[in-house]
Amino acid sequence: MAKILCVLYPDPATGYPPNYARDDIPHIAQYPNGQTAPTPKGDLGFKPGELVGCVSGELGLRPYLEANGHELVVTSDKEGPDSEFDRHLPTADVVISQPFWPAYLTAERIAKAKNLKLALTAGIGSDHVDLKAATEHGVTVAEETFSNSISVAEHAVLTILALVRNYIPSHEIAANGGWDIADCVSRSYDVEGMQFGTISAGRIGQAILRRLKPFDMKLHYYDPHRLPADVEKELGVTYHETPESLLKVCDVVNLQVPLYPSTEGMMNDQMLSLMKRGSYLINTARGALCDRDAIVRALESGHLAGYGGDVWYPQPAPADHPWRTMPHNGMVPHISGSSLSAQARYAAGTLEILQDFLEGRPIRPEYLIVDAGKLAGAGANAYKLS
Repeated sequence: MAKILCVLYPDPATGYPPNYARDDIPHIAQYPNGQTAPTPKGDLGFKPGELVGCVSGELGLRPYLEANGHELVVTSDKEGPDSEFDRHLPTADVVISQPFWPAYLTAERIAKAKNLKLALTAGIGSDHVDLKAATEHGVTVAEETFSNSISVAEHAVLTILALVRNYIPSHEIAANGGWDIADCVSRSYDVEGMQFGTISAGRIGQAILRRLKPFDMKLHYYDPHRLPADVEKELGVTYHETPESLLKVCDVVNLQVPLYPSTEGMMNDQMLSLMKRGSYLINTARGALCDRDAIVRALESGHLAGYGGDVWYPQPAPADHPWRTMPHNGMVPHISGSSLSAQARYAAGTLEILQDFLEGRPIRPEYLIVDAGKLAGAGANAYKLS
């Protein structure tokens, strides 16, 4: 019998939904790169489109786990030595966590988790796990690669349009009974003809480029691994050898870089100064890629016209986090990859990984981040240990 410790975000403040806005969601059988969507065996334990990413939803895992004699502990209490997470961690065989409500598996916590064999991310993005410590302790790390990549890409495009068209203040004026058109349009522009660049053009970065091409934006990218020539031609995208080169020419910049020590705080005062006055910065990757206070300064000075995204550091962000109140921001909680559509895929993928792991089958290589003491699978391309 295995003990599975699952950390999910809290239930809705208004109570678990008695019904939903839609009766169903589209079924996605494979992703744009041809990868097959999750294929667990048997019943999912939930109906696709239900809220399963919170505590009461349990990712739909309980029926499978209890039917096979395993123990499931689900909590949202994850902070501090007296948290429910820390109390159960020493005896857990598997830890499941989400990037949206991360239970940080630090080196210290991994050292205390003597039974831990699998750290599983429900979604994509395993930087809340100390990957170096995982390699040293023989802990397998896995995530549902591509499960919510398109969800995040859609949110990035939404944020770009909301900021450039000044949608959020305009909606607030309407909601408050106003009709102040001049105020609404005084910061509103078209994205048509603007220069857009993404720093990193992996799965999400490419998906954003593809979605912005029909808007007739001029597209740019930087990535340590240059895209094939035919992909560059298809997208009509210009390659930059450095992030600095891209920052100097773009009106809208998207961050899609994985977080590791060499990228932490990369968007600091110096890097922001390279951007055009009145440009916009979008971040749905990780909050710690940016110097928190440098972003505030750039917005307050008017150097940045807007900053938006859904990632913060730490998460959840404290009530006094300055990104909540800085001018011209389009910030929301970490929701881009946790739409009900995305939840159906990453919950199914979590079940698939658990079934393979607990029943002695190899985990799909594309799901692996760390295996057998080294970076593996998707992790070998997306992560660094230093």
